[in-house]
Amino acid sequence: MKFGYLIFNIDVKKPDNYKEYIEKVKPLAEKYGGEYIIRGGETMVIEGTWSYPRTVVIKFPSYDKAKEFYNSDEYQPIKKIRLENSVSNAIIIEGA
Repeated sequence: MKFGYLIFNIDVKKPDNYKEYIEKVKPLAEKYGGEYIIRGGETMVIEGTWSYPRTVVIKFPSYDKAKEFYNSDEYQPIKKIRLENSVSNAIIIEGA
């Protein structure tokens, strides 16, 4: 079975404002079948460069479900909170 993973690499610039994003995004991701696998934690770069200190991985039932969540009308105002209070890279990837 293939899953969809949404992976963020984040540098939170305004932690107090970013808390609103954290509160709102988890229930919405869960509505789309998302399960948080990683939310921050200790990190050690072992090869290359890793741009930002926070990594988040959300597992979805499928690649399409991850895209559906990210592109949903419900996520757009929540995403705006993240973009206004952090710098990030993100990918959606299919995997086992």
